[in-house]
Amino acid sequence: MNTPLSSPNILGAVRCLWPAGATLGEGTMWSPGEQSLYWVDILERTLYRYHPATGARASWKFEEEISALAERANAPGLIVTLRRGFAFFDPSTERLTRLHEPEPDRVGNRFNDGKCDAQGRFWAGTMDFGATHPTGAMYRYEADGSCTRLDDGYAVSNGPTWSADGRTMYFNDTVHQQVNAFDLDPATGAVSNKRPWLKFGPGEGYPDGMTTDAAGRLWICHWGGSRVTCHDPVTAQELARVDLPTAHITNVAFGGPDFRTLFITSARYELTEAQLAEQPLAGSLFAVEIDSPGQAPHRFAG
Repeated sequence: MNTPLSSPNILGAVRCLWPAGATLGEGTMWSPGEQSLYWVDILERTLYRYHPATGARASWKFEEEISALAERANAPGLIVTLRRGFAFFDPSTERLTRLHEPEPDRVGNRFNDGKCDAQGRFWAGTMDFGATHPTGAMYRYEADGSCTRLDDGYAVSNGPTWSADGRTMYFNDTVHQQVNAFDLDPATGAVSNKRPWLKFGPGEGYPDGMTTDAAGRLWICHWGGSRVTCHDPVTAQELARVDLPTAHITNVAFGGPDFRTLFITSARYELTEAQLAEQPLAGSLFAVEIDSPGQAPHRFAG
């Protein structure tokens, strides 16, 4: 029998770190080496870096949408997803090296969320640019350059994240307000036994980016729901909630020297002028302290 996990404590108030006014903030990733948070504005084609200790900010513009990233284990820089495929990008030199485009036939798609698992494989999902047609898919990209399509039929995909033992992967079917779980073979990266794990109800918004803390609890952003919720990885019971001052909450990552800071991105996309007037911090980067740590992000094995 699985013992339910305890509820974490939210310490203090949510802070606005960067009122960037992002159209579609996403892609949070903490760099332990740089002690900085990387994040993106997908639709404005911009990569950001924020250094909490000094408040220093940097940004890089791209010729196309950039949506997700991870640090490389064996070379400087990042692996990123652009609109159509995977690439390496080194912020220090601004060198971009394109790697692979898995969907030459799906011209209406773009990449969305993604991150690395403990074995250094980069998992990322695509979506219909208009968030209407179920043409998106889930991919696993490996250090040897191989890319495998593992699931299909998403109008908007988000996630993934994993259980503490790495044997369960969670992936969001955002339009249908559902988080799915898969059995995962850590050695091979094979997934099986897709099943519903959590369904968002009326007024809760749509599941967007998510992460797993050191205890194995899932932290899930609510697009249109003004919150991040924390859940037991087995029962999906809500254990804690972080309320935000804007509707579209998009992505989340733990960072800071002890991984007890939860960084949260948001979006202005599709908010009316009246809503923007009521939500002046829409598109900001936020942070809040948690009494239990997250995990260091996994790096790409290539």
